[in-house]
Amino acid sequence: MSLEPFAAVDVIAAKRDRHAVSEDALRWMIDAYTRGYVSDAQMSAFAMAIFLNGMSRDEIRVMTDAMIASGERMSFDGLGKTTVDKHSTGGVGDKITLPLAPLVAAFGVAVPQLSGRGLGHTGGTLDKLESIPGWRAALSNEEIFAQLRGDAGAVICAAGTGLAPADKKLYALRDVTGTVQAIPLIASSIMSKKIAEGTSALVLDVKFGSGAFMQDIDRARELAETMVALGTDSGVSTTALLTDMNVPLGLAIGNANEVRESVEVLAGGGPADVVELTLALAREMLALAGQPDADVEAALSDGRAMDHWRTMIIAQGGDPDAALPVARETHTVTAPRDGFITRMEALPFGVGAWRLGAGRARAEDAVVHAAGIDLHVKPGDAVRAGDPIFTLSAEDEARFAGALASVEGAWEIGDTALERTPIVRERITA
Repeated sequence: MSLEPFAAVDVIAAKRDRHAVSEDALRWMIDAYTRGYVSDAQMSAFAMAIFLNGMSRDEIRVMTDAMIASGERMSFDGLGKTTVDKHSTGGVGDKITLPLAPLVAAFGVAVPQLSGRGLGHTGGTLDKLESIPGWRAALSNEEIFAQLRGDAGAVICAAGTGLAPADKKLYALRDVTGTVQAIPLIASSIMSKKIAEGTSALVLDVKFGSGAFMQDIDRARELAETMVALGTDSGVSTTALLTDMNVPLGLAIGNANEVRESVEVLAGGGPADVVELTLALAREMLALAGQPDADVEAALSDGRAMDHWRTMIIAQGGDPDAALPVARETHTVTAPRDGFITRMEALPFGVGAWRLGAGRARAEDAVVHAAGIDLHVKPGDAVRAGDPIFTLSAEDEARFAGALASVEGAWEIGDTALERTPIVRERITA
């Protein structure tokens, strides 16, 4: 049995006492935890010390690099195309990846979008796409490369288990030890996977507000700045947009209904806020790919983005013309009086959709693709008494009571119209 070069208790004590952890010790800590030498109890103590005392930029960089080194690293160097990826910190109604990936691919840029599933009130991209009959999320590396090299130019699929296994183990631990909100741990978790995926450029959609992981804009900004620095330090061209998630994004919250809304955007329509954010992120991605003057609006209006969507869905076994699931039961809430929608909080509506079956409480749970909430109005819209405000959809009407309880008090009608604010608040670069 070989002698370990460090002791976990010494590494924990250093961070507990607000000292910097040396590069060698930090790399050892991550490696030793991944292979089981450092226990869950010890790593829990280390994570809490990080949560309480933070980490320097250099410490976060080393930890991220150590997490990348725990598994395989993909490379798209032989693809013959520039690659650019996007990551969102998640929110209510956030289906932007669906129209965005084919839109950017329409300009000859490869978009390797390795995505995840939803847990709790934030829906997962893969769950949404699995509403499409026949579509499959699990692809081999060979299939990913072939799809990026071919006519689709984009792929949205599950990340392989070989990417940053240290992160998977640490993420599960953070979830049960009250350390999820630690910015160094969030940043290293996200960026270890994204850097390991091998893209040459990355745009981050960092959300703040009621339905976001980071509700405070200053904390969201700190997270964005940390992740941009990590990407830059690792040789990945990285920028971030701070975007508002106080109100649900778009009108659809769920799975199949969010696919329908995404197709509307690709057809040149769709809600204004979804279109606004899709175009903003596409411009960022294409600028990093060397096409700062790309006419992204034209690619939506002339059908090029839709062509890439259809090719992408077909390549993964899906039928883009197939009917999407529709729920057996619906319940519509109407306006009690005339006025203007003055508030519609994202988080309660996300929880409401989850209670209808659109999300999962445990990783092993199945989602109900037809379940969700369709909004008929957004803040700033005028309504008359009796107008529909939102519609709940579920397979079992017994779910309506819990969903209605979730959204009670989360929306209101006032006498004065509110001015709409832009969804993109700031742009962050290295």
